[in-house]
Amino acid sequence: MSGFNSSDASFAHASNPAPERAAAEPLGLSVHGLPAAGEAMQAQRTRSGRWQMIAVLLVCAAPVIASYFTYYVVRPEGRRNFGELIQPQRTLPDINARTLTGDTVPLASLKGQWLLVNVAGGKCNSACEQHLYLQRQLRESLGREKDRLDWVWLINDAVQPPAALAPAMAQGQVLRVDPQALAGWLEPAPGQRIEDHLYLVDPMGNWMMRMPASLDKASAAKAKRDLDRLMRAAASWDKAGRPDTVAPSR
Repeated sequence: MSGFNSSDASFAHASNPAPERAAAEPLGLSVHGLPAAGEAMQAQRTRSGRWQMIAVLLVCAAPVIASYFTYYVVRPEGRRNFGELIQPQRTLPDINARTLTGDTVPLASLKGQWLLVNVAGGKCNSACEQHLYLQRQLRESLGREKDRLDWVWLINDAVQPPAALAPAMAQGQVLRVDPQALAGWLEPAPGQRIEDHLYLVDPMGNWMMRMPASLDKASAAKAKRDLDRLMRAAASWDKAGRPDTVAPSR
């Protein structure tokens, strides 16, 4: 009996290996299949993370790229500028000015040309006369490009200019402007007065450069280099003459 029982047990054990293996196989497939799927998902996450990182870097770098393009291509190189670039630029204020004959004109009517601006009282002291001289000389030095630039004297008081300056004033534009309104647009360098500088305004009406207070005949050539570079940079879109002329009113 014991032998028979032993044989039965052996036979039963021998006859049941397939179910055990069958039960083990699906488990084995699951265990060995998971790493492959996990690796694919990990690779996908890695690629996605790289693209996100690149996108973030591009977004962060865009302002830097734009600033370099503006600084070195659109505008003259900062390290070679004689004048100081104004950032942000300030557009012509929406105010009225008056001619010496009392006509009222919008200050914005000056748009459409490069402007080299001098601010001084009507008495026009020696520094004012020096600026008027430099304005005329710088404009003439541009040669065939001079018609793209106007020189402007903005008088910030009620004093009538000396009659002796009439021939010189006929070559530029002389307007009387409220000093408070003018101070809200143009600004001198720290420690200087608004009358100490020449100011450069682009054809769109934006004040974009301030010449040093030390500008004189000896350093005028450096200011001319700034003007030359600006004229060349804007040659594709800026033409001589204003597209619209606003008639003065009484």
